[in-house]
Amino acid sequence: MSLIVTGTIGIDTVHTPTDKREQVLGGSCTYFAAAASFFTQVRLVAVVGDDFHADYQAVFKKFPNVDVDGLEVRKGSKTFRWGGKYLEDMNERETLFTELGVVAEKPPTPPAKYADSKFVFLANSHPSVQMAMLESFPKRAIAVADTMNLWIDIARGELLSLLSKVDGLVLNDQESRMLTGKRNPFTAGKMILDLGPTFVVIKKGEHGCVLVHRDGVAALPAYPCEQVVDPTGAGDSFAGGMMGHLAAAHSKDQDIGMPAVQQALAHGTIIASFAIESFSLDRLARLTREEMAKRYTEFQAVVRV
Repeated sequence: MSLIVTGTIGIDTVHTPTDKREQVLGGSCTYFAAAASFFTQVRLVAVVGDDFHADYQAVFKKFPNVDVDGLEVRKGSKTFRWGGKYLEDMNERETLFTELGVVAEKPPTPPAKYADSKFVFLANSHPSVQMAMLESFPKRAIAVADTMNLWIDIARGELLSLLSKVDGLVLNDQESRMLTGKRNPFTAGKMILDLGPTFVVIKKGEHGCVLVHRDGVAALPAYPCEQVVDPTGAGDSFAGGMMGHLAAAHSKDQDIGMPAVQQALAHGTIIASFAIESFSLDRLARLTREEMAKRYTEFQAVVRV
């Protein structure tokens, strides 16, 4: 079943308490597509500058289920760049710089052949851009969006309009508090459902996530990782695993009932646990399905009651 992701591809500089990497491949589209590709084919829509050299493009070839026909390389422009520094508590980070580059320009146009996409994920970008992208896929069956505190602050009206059109929303606990004014994630999630979505996933970092669905609520822990190298792509990999599993397991019935979403979240949790074991996509690029299956079995034992 056709899964499409729209968002950013970036070049990251990441500092952690023990190491650093400069000018590595990053961005919401990048991590999402790599993670989702373990479950289904993923169509990617994004734009980069002509500084996005062949080494970056070659990384996508390590994920054969990622269709990059929707990747536009814009001459005379620069790729989005971000730099961050993680503190000793790696749940906290400082942004060192942000260079918008092509993100500040006209959004990419999805290829005509992508118009039949059924599963749509709108990775983090301005809500007006997300809305325009959403309207590019008239045959969509399930649409899920991500957002961030910046858009909640400066584009709340556009975000609320978007939420009335999507089936699901993914955001972190700080963002859910900012959007609703409620500290309790279950209360915040229920308020967000009143805005339109069928379900809301509230990420809580190393403490897992909360699912608030029209059919009920649930909580899922994170996989107990002993070593975290770089958490930059955790959230986007988590979303990729979730959507990839939904698209693969429910391609015919487009089921987004609570059990289907809960199972998808478990698979997203496993993918994210691998993504944080390296910088950029290094760990996902060498991940095997056998490793995924083994860790999923281990995770089932962790959450069993």
